[in-house]
Amino acid sequence: MEPKMFKNTNEFSLYIEDIVAQKKISHMDAVLLYCHENFIDPEDISSMVNKNLKQKIELNMIEQNYLPKKGTLDI
Repeated sequence: MEPKMFKNTNEFSLYIEDIVAQKKISHMDAVLLYCHENFIDPEDISSMVNKNLKQKIELNMIEQNYLPKKGTLDI
């Protein structure tokens, strides 16, 4: 199977969102699944991960307690 080629970071982000919705997995797991299925090192696609997808991955990691929760101020 040939890896899917993306024109820009938004296309890649939408593809990852589709994987998340179909397989009911986290965004990070979807990125890693894509890399595994296409024999790509995760470092090689770091430029394809846009700001929105990075935020979703970070939120998933916080929810799963892989990253510390950020403090919020009650105003």
